Amino acid sequence: MTEALLRDSVPALILVIDDDATNRYILSSWLTRAGHTVLEASDGTEGLALLATAGGLLPEAAIIDVLLPDMSGFEVCERIKSNPRTAGMPVIHISASAITADHHTEGLQRGADAYLDQPVDPDELLATVTAALRYTRARRRAERLAHQLARLNRATLDVYRAIGFHSFAAAAATGAADLMAAPATALFLSPEGQAVHTVTAGPSSVPRSLPVRAELLDTLASHALGTGTGVEVTRVPRAQWQALLPHDHIKGDIVLAVARTKRGRPPVVVAVPEHTASRDGDRELLRQLTSACALSLEALRSYNEEHSLNLALQKTFLPDRLPQVDGTELAVRYLPASAHAEIGGDFYEALSTPQGLLLAIGDVAGHSLVAATVMGEIRHALRAYALEAHPPHRILDRLEALLAHTRPGLTVTVCLVLIDNDRRHAHVANAGHMPPLLLGDDGHTWYVQQHGPLLGLGLPHPPATTVSTPEGTRILLITDGLVEVRSEDLDDSLESFRIAAGTGPAELDALCDALLESFGQDKDDDIALLAARLD
Repeated sequence: MTEALLRDSVPALILVIDDDATNRYILSSWLTRAGHTVLEASDGTEGLALLATAGGLLPEAAIIDVLLPDMSGFEVCERIKSNPRTAGMPVIHISASAITADHHTEGLQRGADAYLDQPVDPDELLATVTAALRYTRARRRAERLAHQLARLNRATLDVYRAIGFHSFAAAAATGAADLMAAPATALFLSPEGQAVHTVTAGPSSVPRSLPVRAELLDTLASHALGTGTGVEVTRVPRAQWQALLPHDHIKGDIVLAVARTKRGRPPVVVAVPEHTASRDGDRELLRQLTSACALSLEALRSYNEEHSLNLALQKTFLPDRLPQVDGTELAVRYLPASAHAEIGGDFYEALSTPQGLLLAIGDVAGHSLVAATVMGEIRHALRAYALEAHPPHRILDRLEALLAHTRPGLTVTVCLVLIDNDRRHAHVANAGHMPPLLLGDDGHTWYVQQHGPLLGLGLPHPPATTVSTPEGTRILLITDGLVEVRSEDLDDSLESFRIAAGTGPAELDALCDALLESFGQDKDDDIALLAARLD
């Protein structure tokens, strides 16, 4: 329904059903002189057929004689009201014969909106038609607003649900297209300074990206908001829009909404065809959606900046290089969790000690800046205890005491592997962590399953398990983020990892890359992989 048809004073298309040609002529003449357009039918069947074939231009009201030759006007009214396409159409009954109170009651109870007896005064008829149109148009305006508010709510939820800048771009453009039932364009600047220009041809179309210059955002903002904050809506002529964005799919005049939440931030721009936002109400809805887009984008920016800072801090807690040890090759891979996850407490260490090379890997419970901070504390304490030449299980005892004193209630898993200076034996002390995997040069692969309790429970830790490490043995230490899959049993995941490692590349770096490619994609947890080859 167009805006023109929603205004009460605008003439309407009206259906007149009467088997008396003279009555039809008189009624049609009165309506036509009042500015209305009339469709005529001589019986109920013809009138219903006109409605069925009317397409998108349905009459807004119907005047129906009660006594028709093929069916009663009451039945025609019931059929109109039972059809979802025409259920909202007001029906006015007229009759020169069915004029008793019982007739009036039956007609109104079967769906009619008004009932007039003939002879009817022309002013009364026109006033009744105007009243019926006023009511139905008010209802349609309310229904239209309710639908638009529901679409605005959906669109707002979608932009707030976006977990990355690509999904935000799609949600912004699609939300505007759905809200205005028209093509839409959304433009903003990513944190990396890349201008994003997303377009969609309509509510059901797939959004796509087009190239655009970053400085264009400030140019567009100058038309409405300038360098200020808030939300402004303005009109941009077609020629000017095409000059700015020659590849954009909106070809007519534009209604442009520009929003900025903070000074110095790049704006968010949403554009739709002008004819879809000609009403103040439509522009207010577009204003609200654009404001929601700007707030959502600001939240994404803030999270992205905070996440980047946290990752930089987390990186400072990890070793900046691996030691050079004769006869031993080392490799490490560390992948933070996905961009929308909090930072975790996974860590690793490789340290030359008087007793040999100590390899360590661990995981602090939780995902937060606190977990990353505790990870740094544990790692530095571990280095100090190792350089004091304590055996692996005594290092765990001392870490247990430290954790109980400084971080009571927090738990940490740690696996320590001390490789003798001659490289032919390794001593494994595991505090509740993933078991280390050994790959023999002969193709034999096995996990060292012996372990003690995780740190933080106040329990003693058993002595290390000693294993032989013949020449060519490779040792893999991992965190659970590499192998855990929510829908899969951990034992099955570990077995798959063992088989993949045993059949993977012999060269250490290539093996690490292959294992990350197979097991480390799209994970919500940090991943650490520390590998050693003993020659």
